[in-house]
Amino acid sequence: MQQRNVTLIVETSLGSGREILRGIARYSREHGPWLFHHEWRNTDLHYPPWLDDWSGDGIIARIESRRIRKKLKSFGVPVVDVLGSFPDKSIPVVHVDDRAIGEAAAGHFLDRGYTRFGYCGLKGVDWSDRRGTAFRDAVLAEGGTCSVHAWDAARRDAWSWDREVADMTSWLRSLDTPAGVMLCNDLHSHFILQACRRGGIRIPDDLAMIGVDNDPSVCDLCEPPLSSVVSDDEKVGYEAAGLLDDMMQGRKRTRADSTWIKPRGVRTRQSSDALAVQDTHVAAAVRFIRDHAFDGIGLTDVVQAVPVSRSVLQERFKAALGHTIHDEIMNQRMDHARFLLEQSDRTLADIAEKCGFSQQSYFGYVFRKVFGMTPHTYRSKYRDQGA
Repeated sequence: MQQRNVTLIVETSLGSGREILRGIARYSREHGPWLFHHEWRNTDLHYPPWLDDWSGDGIIARIESRRIRKKLKSFGVPVVDVLGSFPDKSIPVVHVDDRAIGEAAAGHFLDRGYTRFGYCGLKGVDWSDRRGTAFRDAVLAEGGTCSVHAWDAARRDAWSWDREVADMTSWLRSLDTPAGVMLCNDLHSHFILQACRRGGIRIPDDLAMIGVDNDPSVCDLCEPPLSSVVSDDEKVGYEAAGLLDDMMQGRKRTRADSTWIKPRGVRTRQSSDALAVQDTHVAAAVRFIRDHAFDGIGLTDVVQAVPVSRSVLQERFKAALGHTIHDEIMNQRMDHARFLLEQSDRTLADIAEKCGFSQQSYFGYVFRKVFGMTPHTYRSKYRDQGA
């Protein structure tokens, strides 16, 4: 089998870029092997000088300027773009579905009862604009309001940390609370959290926040930890490699053959782990559940934590959220169970215990009732789709 010589021009400073490379590597292991040429790089616009002396079979790149696009085309080999900011009829694109990402973030907040929203993006950056437009359209369709703040990416040379934080703080303070705010990606979260601290804005009590990419190296360093839409960048890399393979075998592919990869869902962390609930007793019950859902609590424990009677709390809880206290406890446990099944190799018995179930059999019963399959089947299905 002929070994393909492939150049990769993909940033490694972001989790999304590293996931793309991971998907490419998996495709190569399954269908190659390929010989790769690449360098560790940031999200800058520079053209790698070593490419001038390169001779190979194909290129996968984040095409971040017209100059780079022109240079890559000059090699006369198949090219697949994994960004899509500078379209060309002869170059297919594989990229995350930005509209679906915006809609997923909107759904996350709408499910929690929010009616006021904000979107923080990058001015004139196409993928950011697509996410923001989809987010705004989704919340407006449900009767919500949405304010938009955009950094001017073209002003990098005149950028001032203090001025930008001041502008951001002013915008965040202008939002009616409680509000749900979507960030165009995880990377800008530390900047926005700094603005919140300066403005005395509480997260998630005043503003709930969600980013995009689910990069643990960013999300878990935030205080509080950042919820994030889980973009499937590993699949972007895998599909881009498959498309390039077709092209290197002589099959003609153009921009019309582009693929947009749906997100895998939302990873909920503390930054958005709240509900837009006006009833203070219901809000207190929800906070107690979210703090103790994995400790084996039940209805009696929740009632004892809130200074109203059992019947009153049950009635007000159902009126505010549309489901029961027991449902809320199980929702929290099932969300955590699903995450552990997808992201860890823990045994089912261990997962049951971590989610607050004293018996694995009951955990399996509840999981099957909610998701229509056993935990084992769910894990196998997820691993097959992500593999």
